[in-house]
Amino acid sequence: MKTTNVWDVIVIGGGPAGMMAAATAASRGKRVLLLEKNPSLGKKLLITGGGRCNVTNDKPDIRAMQAQYKGAGKFLFSLFAQHGVRETIEWFESRGIALKEENEGRLFPATNSAKTIFDTLLTEVKKQGVTVRTKAEVCTIIYDSAEAKFDIVLSDKTRLEGKSCVVASGGTSRPETGATGDGYLWLKKLGHAIVPNNFALVPLTLKNTWTKKLSGITLTNIKLTIFTDGKKHSVHEGKILFTHVGVTGPTVLNMSKAVGELLAHSEVTLKLDLFPKMDAGEFKTFLRQKLAANSNKKIKNVLGDIIPTALASSVLSELCIIDDTQCHSVTTEERVRLALFLKAVPLSVKGLLGEDKAVVSSGGVPLTEISFKTMESKIVPNLYIIGDLLNIDRPSGGYSLQLCWSTGFVAGSNA
Repeated sequence: MKTTNVWDVIVIGGGPAGMMAAATAASRGKRVLLLEKNPSLGKKLLITGGGRCNVTNDKPDIRAMQAQYKGAGKFLFSLFAQHGVRETIEWFESRGIALKEENEGRLFPATNSAKTIFDTLLTEVKKQGVTVRTKAEVCTIIYDSAEAKFDIVLSDKTRLEGKSCVVASGGTSRPETGATGDGYLWLKKLGHAIVPNNFALVPLTLKNTWTKKLSGITLTNIKLTIFTDGKKHSVHEGKILFTHVGVTGPTVLNMSKAVGELLAHSEVTLKLDLFPKMDAGEFKTFLRQKLAANSNKKIKNVLGDIIPTALASSVLSELCIIDDTQCHSVTTEERVRLALFLKAVPLSVKGLLGEDKAVVSSGGVPLTEISFKTMESKIVPNLYIIGDLLNIDRPSGGYSLQLCWSTGFVAGSNA
């Protein structure tokens, strides 16, 4: 095997967490090598947020940010105290990147392009003198306790030596970007436990056929209620997007893990409330008055004033109401059925899309095995584990990337 000189820090994984860690370590005068198995860095970063890159969520209060990570939040105070939302915003803005706030506190680059964020990271990596090696597929990580160093063996048999090793190879979501779970195998051999992997944020597929015509329609300010075997489970509010096979969007993604667990032992139905600010009685009155005020217009046109036109046509068809019917000819029974339907559109869940459509994967290294003051392993000295490799469930909305920025910065500050 060929051997190179010993590096101060070897970072494995050229995603957002790895790039942040590498640049931060190099800024401290460390000699840093960044390894990426793809032909280029940042492949997954460039497709996040639909190519727009949801950088973080505007929750600078540490306690408020912790709460978003539920059970994992108790581990994250020292992490966010060192590099949280405020520091992330300052980091990008000090490098000339303007951010804008959208629905539910999501922060995006003003350019609406993930490439803006990628280019900023890449510029920083180059500026700090990080050595980048692409097409570098790691086979294994060996820790030499006698010499307190790491041997990183690549697929071409090259052996690289490092005093510290930062593993940022990602989970298993979006495997086409290179996130194939290799890091779990390396870390398990080094003595870490690995919580079985599943997919935390994924779109849902539906059994309904009539919704296929709604592909591309987005609904905001809606309410989705999960029912299992006819019993109410939980309520979620926000935004959804219909696809050719089902539904996605922030609200759906955030409930997907719970839905997946329920599907394992029961039937799951979603009830979609298109007008959650009105109770059933208020909406019946609203709809009756709306039709009465437009008695000579066609029902499809009047309904199209309050919900998307394509949805209006599909709903009327599903309820067997002729869409050309003038409002004054709509029967009381039809109007009542329509009102009830719009307050509780039944969507029968078929399943979850696979890892190829997952935004993030859950599972990974137990948080009890990591020191969050430094991101160092409690099992192997000078081994740092960051990003999606950690067993942290999080909602969509910038929370996953914030973990990348925070864990990457803290690891880079200590490696």
